[in-house]
Amino acid sequence: MLCTNSHERERRIVTAESLTLAQLAEFDDIIDVRSPSEFREDRIPGATNFPVLNDEERARVGTLYKQTSAFDAKKIGAALVARNIADHIEKYFADKPKSWHPLIYCWRGGSRSGAMAHILNQIGWRAQQLQGGYKAYRTTVLAALQTLPGRFRYRVVCGPTGSGKSRLLAALEEAGAQVLDLEGLAAHRGSILGSLPDEPQPSQKMFESRLWAALQKFDPAQPVYVEAESKKIGNIRAPDALLEEMWQRGHCVRIMIAHEQRIALLKEEYSHFLESPEDLNEKLRHLTALHSKSVIEKWCELSSNRAWDELVGELLVKHYDPAYNRSTAKHYAQFGEALILDLADIGMDSFREAAQRVMGK
Repeated sequence: MLCTNSHERERRIVTAESLTLAQLAEFDDIIDVRSPSEFREDRIPGATNFPVLNDEERARVGTLYKQTSAFDAKKIGAALVARNIADHIEKYFADKPKSWHPLIYCWRGGSRSGAMAHILNQIGWRAQQLQGGYKAYRTTVLAALQTLPGRFRYRVVCGPTGSGKSRLLAALEEAGAQVLDLEGLAAHRGSILGSLPDEPQPSQKMFESRLWAALQKFDPAQPVYVEAESKKIGNIRAPDALLEEMWQRGHCVRIMIAHEQRIALLKEEYSHFLESPEDLNEKLRHLTALHSKSVIEKWCELSSNRAWDELVGELLVKHYDPAYNRSTAKHYAQFGEALILDLADIGMDSFREAAQRVMGK
């Protein structure tokens, strides 16, 4: 096969410094050739993992490089890379048309992605390599998250635990509003009981990639609706630049709903705990730094006896509401001027009506 000339090689390199979702959308596929563990920690949005070295192979080559020689490591590595690329071509790429236009990246935009891009180009596909690789992309994301949040106007949905903030966001999104679902991006509801039963939290890096992608989809001319949050959502930390915009300049929308309705909503949304009081008790015992041993034991007893209304009511009054009142007063500068939504019930029709009222203001 003919070698690609230097001008063609330059044309086939994409730089990460100003990478956007719009640029990524120009490619038919985004191929991450790093190892599966690297891919799991974080990746460019929309990427698919086709590793040229798996985790064991990468460790083997790295050990050989450090303990023996670079030459010996490269011989072994080249054979493994070639074999894996051949396998991907035969199993996954063989039916791609000649016009196929993938973007390929590895950790630093070096030999791993270079090998894949070279072979695909020699076949006749229009493969492009991301200059600087994932490392440069990561630098781009971190830089963007310091400035990108400041492009938008935020309307912050406030309300105590169980008031239906997430339901209002869902109704707003259904009605066509721009919604930034931070808890959805973080896979966590934001409290000691907030972990999801069927989805672990992403890494901090993955959350930031998701946030970077979400913010780029918004129109600065329209408001962005977001739920009130503190610094941490489970194990995830929200960027300071975003929190600054939400806390200091965000216009607040405040949900008011009866105590009994809040209990009913929480029983619906945390039904997995109702099915497993043991798991709930384990979580409750993490609150010993905030409440006395006798209080915790009472809550665990209520849980074990499935006295859900009494337990949820006590948790709201003694734990969640005081924490919410402190956090809101501390962080949200415009909370006193909030638009108040007084909801009669927790049905989605009520939240849809509330969403229309919010969007009309």
